[in-house]
Amino acid sequence: MHCVRSILRRASCKSLPLAVQRSVLRAFSIHLQNQVTEDAANPPSPQLQANAKRANLILKTPKGTRDFSPKQMAIREKIFRTIISCFKRHGAVTIDTPVFELNDVLLDGHWEESKLVYRLKDQGGEELSLRYDLTVPFARYLAMNKITNFKRYHIAKVYRRDQPARARGRFREFCQCDFDIAGKYDPMIPDAECLKVMHEILSALQCGEFLIKVNDRRILNGIFNMCGVPDVKFETTCSTLDKLDKVSWEEVKKELVQEKGLLPEAVESIGQYVQLSGGWQLIHQLHQDPKLCKSQLAMEGLEDMKLLFEYLTLFGIIDQVSLDLSLARGLDYYSGLIYEAVLLHQPSSHCKEPLPVDSVAGGGRYDGLVASLDQKGQKVPCVGVSIGVERLFSIIERKQEMSKEKICTKETQVLVAAAQKNFLTGRMKLIAELWDAGIKAEMFYKKNPKLLNQLQYCEETGIPLVAIIGEQETTDGVVKLRDVATRKEISVPKENLIEEIKKRLEK
Repeated sequence: MHCVRSILRRASCKSLPLAVQRSVLRAFSIHLQNQVTEDAANPPSPQLQANAKRANLILKTPKGTRDFSPKQMAIREKIFRTIISCFKRHGAVTIDTPVFELNDVLLDGHWEESKLVYRLKDQGGEELSLRYDLTVPFARYLAMNKITNFKRYHIAKVYRRDQPARARGRFREFCQCDFDIAGKYDPMIPDAECLKVMHEILSALQCGEFLIKVNDRRILNGIFNMCGVPDVKFETTCSTLDKLDKVSWEEVKKELVQEKGLLPEAVESIGQYVQLSGGWQLIHQLHQDPKLCKSQLAMEGLEDMKLLFEYLTLFGIIDQVSLDLSLARGLDYYSGLIYEAVLLHQPSSHCKEPLPVDSVAGGGRYDGLVASLDQKGQKVPCVGVSIGVERLFSIIERKQEMSKEKICTKETQVLVAAAQKNFLTGRMKLIAELWDAGIKAEMFYKKNPKLLNQLQYCEETGIPLVAIIGEQETTDGVVKLRDVATRKEISVPKENLIEEIKKRLEK
């Protein structure tokens, strides 16, 4: 109606009679009412609605997640094979747990972690959340099944409502590879094996030089008490201190004073210790510290650290291990030894200097977690290590791109091809024989594919052998076997084909 008046105003120069203007307005009003009634009686079809919705759809993965291409999955599967091989070599068996847990289990006392958790709506009367790591579900598994001795590995996705940083391999959905030893054993023996596992995996993946940082929550506890940090602020102080690998000491100091409420003099005292790192000499220095000697917890931690260094020397990895008092590990269930591995540099085609990166593995001892979930409070000491697959993948993928090495995404060993038309039946019979013999084989899904296209496919995808049949081969009772790399061909009696293929593949 407003637009009609607008038209009439623009036409006012023609001096239309008032009666005519009213007639036009009345007619248009009736038309609008009829149009509204008609639109209500005949709404847009579901197809039109679907088309409109599809036109506005933005196709993307949710923030902090990603897809993986076949090439990327080939790299990831190689990483997983390396990790699993190491876990099994050390005698671990695998388990699986639900992707979500009861809130009472997942968030029991872990207030710092609760900020990172994806909570689900009420599901049939149960308050649930997506798991943020594999350690708490493992502790629940032990407590629920009354298990007191167990060595397990678990590879699965976890979820954290964190700020993602793709370049640094930090996501909201990511994969963890955990190795844990549960049970009461002599001090530091299982702990040393976890560090050995970490060292073996990082060495096998060949990501570059790395350093394993170790510390002990008991040593930190002694330092904090000595510096005047209240016990109730121990966990939150550790959580802030854990940011030291990402931000400067000045920023950490500011947060400890302004946000966590610590006294400036206490923070200054903490700074004198947490910037120390070293080996045997640092352990001896801390043992002689007159203030730290007053803390029984700190002295227990230092005694275990001496024992750990002895065992790591026997394992031959001590040169890549350093006691670092800035290491805190933000998760509050850690109770003793903690550790973290960092790469000293990552490959870059643009930078000549080594580039610092986030940790690529970490873990520690959590002796009280199972007891906190067990109805009778039964204590099952645990220690474990988690490999940061996403960060390692980002580095290995970048290294692969720089080397321009061709990545084989297929495991197909033989392509069954035909030299002439009308050999679909023969190809299907032959490929069935190869499959039954355990040979990985493919064929084109066309009745009469061109031989050149079949050979080019093999070269592009890295299939090493081609089994070719045709009129002459059928008459002679042979199959032509082609080596894709050398392009040499030999005729093999059909009854000897499987044996010949296996012999070539063994080479």
